[in-house]
Amino acid sequence: QVQLVESGGGLVQPGGSLRLSCAASGFTFSNYYMRWYRQAPGKARELVAGITNFGDTTNYADSVRGRFTISRDNAKKTLYLQMNSLKPEDTAVYYCHVNYIGNNYWGQGTQVTVSS
Repeated sequence: QVQLVESGGGLVQPGGSLRLSCAASGFTFSNYYMRWYRQAPGKARELVAGITNFGDTTNYADSVRGRFTISRDNAKKTLYLQMNSLKPEDTAVYYCHVNYIGNNYWGQGTQVTVSS
C-alpha cells in the first residue's frame, strides 16, 4: 500500500533553515508528480510546492517562492523540501502528497514551528 513518511520538522528561529524529507513506498515513485502541503492551526491545508516525476519542473506558492526548494531523489524514493529564511507564518504541519491512480495519499505530517 502507498505510504508516505515525513521527517525533519522542529523548532527553529526566524531566519533559520530546515530540510524536510518524505520517504515513499508502495508505488513507483519515479512515475508520479509529488507535492508538499502545509496546514497552520485554524487554517485550510495549502499547497506549498510541487515537482514533476523527473524533477525537471517545480512550482511554488507565492508565499514561499525564493525561500523554499523542492527536490527529489528517485533512487532513494524520497522527496525533500529545503526551507530557508523561515518566518513565523511558516509555522504549520507539513505533509507530502501523491495522487496515485486517482486517490489522494498523505503522510502523517511533520510539525514546523518558527519562533524566537
